[in-house]
Amino acid sequence: MNCPFHILIYKSKLHSYRDSPIRMAEMGTVYRYEKSGVLHGLARVRGFTQDDAQHFVEPEKMPEEIDFTLNFCLKIIRSFGLSEFKAYLSTKPEGDKAVGDEKYWQDAQKALEDALKRARISYDIDAGGGAFCGSKIDLKFKDAIGREWQCSTIHFDFNLPECFDISYIGSDGKQHRPYMIHRARFGSIERFFATLIEFYAGAFPVWLSPIQLRVLSIADRHQDYCSQVVKTLKAEGIRSELDISPERLANKIRIAQRDKIPYMLVVGDKEQEQGKVALRLRTGEDLGAKSLTEFIAMAKEVISAKRLLI
Repeated sequence: MNCPFHILIYKSKLHSYRDSPIRMAEMGTVYRYEKSGVLHGLARVRGFTQDDAQHFVEPEKMPEEIDFTLNFCLKIIRSFGLSEFKAYLSTKPEGDKAVGDEKYWQDAQKALEDALKRARISYDIDAGGGAFCGSKIDLKFKDAIGREWQCSTIHFDFNLPECFDISYIGSDGKQHRPYMIHRARFGSIERFFATLIEFYAGAFPVWLSPIQLRVLSIADRHQDYCSQVVKTLKAEGIRSELDISPERLANKIRIAQRDKIPYMLVVGDKEQEQGKVALRLRTGEDLGAKSLTEFIAMAKEVISAKRLLI
């Protein structure tokens, strides 16, 4: 857990209601001793990186801050094209698995539920699935065989501010207890990437693809021109590589499609003479000859707009 350290940073100086909300975030490594039988690729590991944050806020501003945090998570998810997710409202665990006054639990649950309604997100109740110190919203995604994995989480916490005795000076000049929101937009970075890989089956949008383009030479005599094309593309910030292997062109294209490279630029005698490239997509479409300048402008527009389709 990183939250106790964020709380100690908060406690290191006096805060006013004018400072609210105070948001602290880090890419922190956390560890869980998962049993070997439940470890699963990138989706469940023992050491992982979490985009962990704690928001300290006046109780009166809590609904507004939950809205901000939820919409922040939704924007991130939708930017990656992950439109198919399920929201869960996790409620108080039973018995001694929960701490704190019942009224606070009810207030926390209502605040989170109202935020989901304002965002117009359908949700299910995860009865007893809350953390020990507060209710939470979990956004879960399905893998290729239908299993759900939690990624984004927003956790309302009224208990730790009490345990660590943190406060702020209100407009009345007196000390007041803030509320906390724990949030992780991606959840585990490793699990989020596992979700992305399965969602796209490796065929990432151009802006996400590790290799955005492969230049394919038809014959050895085209190698110098192909190398210059790759050099130009890299200088423009387009992640490119060169295939000058002795394979036949048809096989080079199949290999690039198998590797799910978004763009292929084919270079033969005609392209070399005219200073052009022949553009193919991994979907099999042949878009014909284009000048390198024309292609670069097109590709950079697709990448900068973060289009989900080629």
